[in-house]
Amino acid sequence: METSKDQMQKLKLAVLVSGSGTNLQSLIDAQKEGYFNSEIALVVSNKASAYGLTRAENSGIKAIVIESDKELLDTLLENEIDLIVLAGYLKVISPELINAYENKIINIHPSLLPEYGGHGMYGLHVHEKVFADKKDQTGATVHYVTAQVDEGPIIIQKTLRVDYDTIKSPEELQRAVLIIEHEILKEAIKIIESH
Repeated sequence: METSKDQMQKLKLAVLVSGSGTNLQSLIDAQKEGYFNSEIALVVSNKASAYGLTRAENSGIKAIVIESDKELLDTLLENEIDLIVLAGYLKVISPELINAYENKIINIHPSLLPEYGGHGMYGLHVHEKVFADKKDQTGATVHYVTAQVDEGPIIIQKTLRVDYDTIKSPEELQRAVLIIEHEILKEAIKIIESH
């Protein structure tokens, strides 16, 4: 049975980024299109140089740089954040934050977890490994964040069949998987809203 839009929760989201923020941009676009009910209330980066901060400011979203975990937790609570979205956030989340937001932190990962997850497996590193192993399929996963890196319950996964005749490098593989990331991250928010 379909859940109607007015039955969906409206969550206040904080999106955490460390880099260019293309996943953040896909969420900003989805919000503008009314794809989900929730609102991106805050964008946080651990790096002042992150272009994701500029994307947020360009869309009128509060954007701040925070390096300390305690300050991050205080800011999230002050802003009454319901759900934290890690979108290319390259800092390990502290146990205090995980406990305070249990089952309320999600992460996008560029592989079909549990494959190619864990410490050191992020961004291009994942695609280089998949490419070196000549896997015939890869994809992306949105999962809940727990104390064990990349081991939390999976919300949604989407598979990409890898054709090595057309995909000639890990960078090309990364671009192909990024398209999937953009699709499933906004879908994951919709799934969470309906629970």
